[in-house]
Amino acid sequence: MPQRVIRLAELATTKGKPGKLPVSPATVWRWVREGKFPKPFKLGRSVTVWDADEVEAFIVQRAKGAACDGGVQ
Repeated sequence: MPQRVIRLAELATTKGKPGKLPVSPATVWRWVREGKFPKPFKLGRSVTVWDADEVEAFIVQRAKGAACDGGVQ
């Protein structure tokens, strides 16, 4: 089965366009640097993507953490 991928434009929220995460592109990159978010990989010189399954697992884990600590993240 082919690997599903997601680009930053679909992942992060920008002015007028919601993404899968309610954070800016800068926050996504900061989380990557801090090791809090899955690392992306290159499909080409100018195409950076994330594994969609890893992103979905991150979202599920984050939701579970929010549920356990009363919504504080």
